[in-house]
Amino acid sequence: MFEYFFNPRGVAIIGATDSQLKGGFHLVRNAKAGYRGAIYPVNPKYKDILGLPCYPDIDSIPENFDMAVYFIPAQFLPDTIRACAARGARGIIIQSAGFSEVGPEGKKLQEESVALARELGIRLWGPNCMGYLDGHSRNVFSFMYSDKWTTLMKPGNVSLIVQSGMLSAGFLLMMMDRGGIGFSKVCSIGNKCDLNETELLEYLIDDPNTGVIGCYLESIIDGRKFMELASATDKPVVVLKSGRSESGAKAAMSHTASLSGSAAVYAGAFRQAGAIQVYDMHELMDMVRGFSKTVAYRPGGSTAVMTFSGGAGIVTADLLEDRGIRLADLSPETMAALKELFPPWMDPSHPVDLWPAVEQNGAARVYVGAAEALMKDPAVDSLVLETFAWEFGKTDFIVAIGDLKKKYGKPVAVWQVGRSPLNEQFRSAWEDAGLPVFEEISRCAAFLDAVKRHFIRKQALGHTGN
Repeated sequence: MFEYFFNPRGVAIIGATDSQLKGGFHLVRNAKAGYRGAIYPVNPKYKDILGLPCYPDIDSIPENFDMAVYFIPAQFLPDTIRACAARGARGIIIQSAGFSEVGPEGKKLQEESVALARELGIRLWGPNCMGYLDGHSRNVFSFMYSDKWTTLMKPGNVSLIVQSGMLSAGFLLMMMDRGGIGFSKVCSIGNKCDLNETELLEYLIDDPNTGVIGCYLESIIDGRKFMELASATDKPVVVLKSGRSESGAKAAMSHTASLSGSAAVYAGAFRQAGAIQVYDMHELMDMVRGFSKTVAYRPGGSTAVMTFSGGAGIVTADLLEDRGIRLADLSPETMAALKELFPPWMDPSHPVDLWPAVEQNGAARVYVGAAEALMKDPAVDSLVLETFAWEFGKTDFIVAIGDLKKKYGKPVAVWQVGRSPLNEQFRSAWEDAGLPVFEEISRCAAFLDAVKRHFIRKQALGHTGN
C-alpha cells in the first residue's frame, strides 16, 4: 500500500532546475541527499543538474519509474499524467499550486486531473503541498529550501500528516532544531485532491516504524472511517483541527479549498474515537514528543509531584485537579524514604518540595532518591518532575531517573527552568533519557491527562503494549 510513494523504484522530478533560488533545485538536492534509487530530473533547459543527467521530457527518460514529483505550472498536469502513465508510474506528488484553492478554473483542472489519473491507475498526492520526509529511509521529496534536515532529522516513531505545506517545512525544521523527537514519516498533503489523510492514517497505523501519529488538518474527507481507525488503533492519534471559527473556516477555503465542518461535531467525534485534540502547533508537537517517549503505562493510581519550588507545586496541584487528576496519597513507607533525604527539622509533604533536601544533600542524590521513592509507591501511576538547570550540577543523575521510569513503567512529565545554553543541555539530557520536557506546567498536566485517557482506552481495547 503506497510503496510507490514511500519506497519508489525510480523518481522523476519534473521542473528540476540548477537555480538555487527555485524550489526545483531543492527538490533534486534533497532527493539526492537521502534517496538511494534512480533520480531523473526533467527540464529541457539543462543537460545535467547536480551531477545527474537531465532529460528534456518524460518520454526521454531511459527507464520506467514508480513516482514523479511535479513542480511546474498547473496547466501541464494532465499531459504529465499521461506521460507518466506511459512510463509505468503509479504516483505523482504535485507540489505546485494553482488548483482548487485559486477558484473555479483551478477546481475544474484539479477535478479533470483526478479523473484522468484514476482512469490511468495513478494516485495523486497534493497539490499545493511540500511532499514528505522519511526519517528511516531518509527519502525526502520536498522543495524545502534548507538542507539542515540532513543533520537535524533523526529517525524515530513520530509520524505527521500535515495539510499546510510551508507550515510543515518551517515548523518542522524548528522542531528538529529543538531536538528531543525522532520522525518516521512527515506527510504534507495540501489540497488532498486524491490521496487523503484517512488513507495515510490507515497506512501509518500499519507502519512498524510509527508509534504515534500527529495531524494538522483543515478538513477530513472520510470522517467516519477516520474516527473508526482512530478508535481501533492502540497508537495515539493527536489532532490539531483548524477552521473551528467562522473566520478560520473562511481562511481554510482560500488556503487548501477545505470545507472545515462543525467544530462541535468534530470535538465530540474525536472524544468518542479516543483521538487527542489539541489547539496549536506547539501543543501538537509537545503531545507527540511526549507520547513518543511513553510506550508503557498501566493506569490505576494517581499523580505525584516533586519540585524545587513550593509555589510551583501548588500551581501544579491546581492544574492537575482542573483535569480531574488528584494528587496521590503517598504511603507511610514512601514518606519515610523521602524523610531520609530531608534535613532533620523538616518533614516532607505532597507536593514534595525538595529544595531544603537539595541544599543539604545535593540535587543528584535527592532527585534520584525522591523519584525512586515515588515511583515505587503503588498509589502513584505517574509523576510530574519539576527541576532546574543548575550551573553547579551535572546531568549524570538524569540517566538514573530515566532507568527508573523504564523499570517502573510510569510516565514522567518534566518541567524545567534555567538559562541558555545550560537549559538546553539539561533538557537534551532529560529527553535522551526518555523523559519529555515541557516549557509550561499546564502542558505537563495536559500531557498526563492525555496519557491516562489513551491508555485506559487501550486497556478497554484489549491492547497491552504498543
